[in-house]
Amino acid sequence: MYLRIRHATTYRYAEPVVFGPHRLMLRPRDSFDLRVIDTAIAISPQASLRWMHDAYGNPVAMASFAGPSDTLEIVSELVIQRFGSALPRTKLEPDIESSEISYTPAERAVLQPYLDLAAADSDGALDAWLQAFRTRLNGGHLLRALAHEIYASLHYAVRFDEGTQHPLDTLRMGAGSCRDYAWLFIELARRLGFAARFVTGYIHERSPEGAGMTSVAGLTHAWADVFIPNDGWVEFDPTNDLVADRQLLRVAVARVPEDASPVAGSYVGPAGAFLGLSVGVAITPADGPG
Repeated sequence: MYLRIRHATTYRYAEPVVFGPHRLMLRPRDSFDLRVIDTAIAISPQASLRWMHDAYGNPVAMASFAGPSDTLEIVSELVIQRFGSALPRTKLEPDIESSEISYTPAERAVLQPYLDLAAADSDGALDAWLQAFRTRLNGGHLLRALAHEIYASLHYAVRFDEGTQHPLDTLRMGAGSCRDYAWLFIELARRLGFAARFVTGYIHERSPEGAGMTSVAGLTHAWADVFIPNDGWVEFDPTNDLVADRQLLRVAVARVPEDASPVAGSYVGPAGAFLGLSVGVAITPADGPG
């Protein structure tokens, strides 16, 4: 299927401010499951762009600004072709132990950053939650069950503030946004011995009513990738209880959420100058190349 994605980010200030360099992660990398047909970025005030690949291989545009302004608007437009994702075919029973997850030495050398825990669990609450979760399981795929458990046991809440909750906070509050769900799932999967990474992008509602969708259309989305032996990277979306679904439109991947922010930068201005941020995402069907 061909889709057109328009992602507009607008920052407003009480008076003109000077912008530092901004890091834009708005263009996906082509793969067997997602192909970029066309892409464009429009920025006001005028900015020059320098493209690079970051340490994860994500395409990144560095924006440098010529002058001050009281508004910064960044509009990304993409036309993509989405194919089917890799589905998990390896059988992972719920009683699998971390020591039984078999990565080759070459895989483990590359995957080690995604195996290392990044969220502290000083009182053992995450491990205790995992133990209780596994006690309740009767069969099926371990990671599918983990995503479903988060989907079913937490309350989805849109958060417009920046940053991602600590997984412990998400568990204790029983609520979070898509990025909070994803980060909790990733840290739990790592505690089970899997390599897992954070994914940002968009989600496309195939039905007009968005039936069955938990996350809100018109915003960016976040989910997780897990590296499964013999299956490779497989997408898990605990917010919507999806696994390797074509609705997930990947843009960037990272070890931790803060490395995958769609727009990151700074400004110099008086205290209290920042008035607010608005983000809008529109996804519509598109014609393929003629």
